[in-house]
Amino acid sequence: MPSSVIKATRGEEPVSRETKQQLVALVPRLRRFAYGLTGSMDEGDDLVQAACERALGRLHQWQKGTRLDSWMFRIVQTIWIDRMRAQKTRGRTSDLEQAAHVVGDDGVRTVESRLTLDRVRTAIAELPEEQRLVLAMISIDGRSYKETAEALDLPIGTVTSRLARARHRLYAAAQGSSPAEPAGGKARETERG
Repeated sequence: MPSSVIKATRGEEPVSRETKQQLVALVPRLRRFAYGLTGSMDEGDDLVQAACERALGRLHQWQKGTRLDSWMFRIVQTIWIDRMRAQKTRGRTSDLEQAAHVVGDDGVRTVESRLTLDRVRTAIAELPEEQRLVLAMISIDGRSYKETAEALDLPIGTVTSRLARARHRLYAAAQGSSPAEPAGGKARETERG
């Protein structure tokens, strides 16, 4: 990165070297999270780049002493939501061509795997936004339920139920069946408020 970009300031004080190092160290986690949201390495990298640009331009808004990773994940999430809204007006494209280059020993098994992968990718893309975010943070980024709840400002029970519903839908997609609501799913979350 150009040194002029890194020399962003927070009010009157320069950004510490530690903050810069923390931001750089977050990039791999942000990439995994963005890939989970977008389903594409290229789109995920674009999303992370946009988030880093926004963060560096607004670093003065980050409050020292708070979690930089939560702030960055929120920026990635916000940019992704904005892009999804904009994409609704233009139509959706998929990046399934990457799966076409998978090499396998058994032709039947390879075709079945590709079909399963296609069904799961489609199911991930069709997940409600809140389920996809929780799934990406826990299953792809490896965050704990507590960290995910804190980052998304949700109760742990809500995170748990959203993850369970997302996993149930993905399992059904991998099996080639339509997902039925898990026992107590919607009704149970509605009862809790």
